[in-house]
Amino acid sequence: MEFFDNHAHLDDEKFDIDREEIIEQIQKSGVTKFVSAGYSLEGTLKGIELAQKYEYIYTTAGISPNDIPQTEEEMWKNIEEINNLVKTYREIKKIVAIGEIGLDYHWEEDLKRREWQKEAFKEQIKIANENNLPIVIHTREAVMDTLDILKNNEVKNRGIFHCCPLNRELVKEAIKLGFYISLAGPITFKNSKNANEIIGMIPDNRFLIETDSPYLSPEPLRGRRNDPRNVKYIAQKIAEVKGKTLEEIAKITYDNAMTIYKINN
Repeated sequence: MEFFDNHAHLDDEKFDIDREEIIEQIQKSGVTKFVSAGYSLEGTLKGIELAQKYEYIYTTAGISPNDIPQTEEEMWKNIEEINNLVKTYREIKKIVAIGEIGLDYHWEEDLKRREWQKEAFKEQIKIANENNLPIVIHTREAVMDTLDILKNNEVKNRGIFHCCPLNRELVKEAIKLGFYISLAGPITFKNSKNANEIIGMIPDNRFLIETDSPYLSPEPLRGRRNDPRNVKYIAQKIAEVKGKTLEEIAKITYDNAMTIYKINN
């Protein structure tokens, strides 16, 4: 049985003390592939470094809405650097998507900076289209604006709603648009009211699993540092709701990740 954690952040400083040891343990645990996702220029560079060093690690490149620089000029420079990195490293076939990108209004009340988020989102969709890559979307408290951008800006290779909010309308519309839904630790939380319903809404050929490490540790590990070894708990929850075995969910989500990320080996 093999697992594919399609979204983790092994570049995070929380792994600085034991990153190589954890990566070795991850592979031994049955997680035979994972994506160390980019979210900033620095995070993207670290992700590329990990993807080059370890055969079974892949990465994404992008500026998340929570990592928009302090000036608009610097934002555009960062996006240009992301574009250059993708063109430089695309040939190693380890950059598998543009992301995480999107909108997050939870931490950003400034309307001007929310507009910057939208512009960064749309520009990085263009980079994905130019490089024949899917996108990885982060959305928080911005469902309608996120869907509006996706409906009005062509996304040639579709993509993934990472750690997808358990919002019925978002999931329904995302599936209509051809996107994948990636589920993380919150579906295992005891206070997660919509989890079972949302899991039931997602077709087998459209769902993925992730840890979003080092954050959002699933039950029964809440409060601890998360890592890709824990992706099995998300898979187990989905198996219970869908009435399938853990092995079936592992294979379905593995195959789905291979498909959306266009990985052939």
